[in-house]
Amino acid sequence: MLCRIRHAETGFDASKNNDFELEDKEHSGALKKFEDEKLEELLNQNRSQTLTELGKMLGEDESTVSKCVKVLEIIQKQGNWVLYELKPRDVERRFLTCELLLQRQKRQGLLHRIVTGDEK
Repeated sequence: MLCRIRHAETGFDASKNNDFELEDKEHSGALKKFEDEKLEELLNQNRSQTLTELGKMLGEDESTVSKCVKVLEIIQKQGNWVLYELKPRDVERRFLTCELLLQRQKRQGLLHRIVTGDEK
């Protein structure tokens, strides 16, 4: 992620300088992988670190580390970093809720809810 941000910044700089060359310029693709691996290693050492602490250890801004954590699909729950995956029961609950909302929409149209929405 860090590499992508830097690549976007250099692309913006090039357009400001009227450099519209279509050929790829040399760049290091290993930077992103290395920094993501370093972030994962830090999280594996201590899952209760804050974004600020991780940013200081990586030498990056807190918002940059936050974006990298989102790309890795890791969230902080109860002070610990965990992989973000829905359990099967949560997926089923969301599916059933969507079905119920669609059925209600078919039974009662939008106009009915607007006309009778504030009646008690």
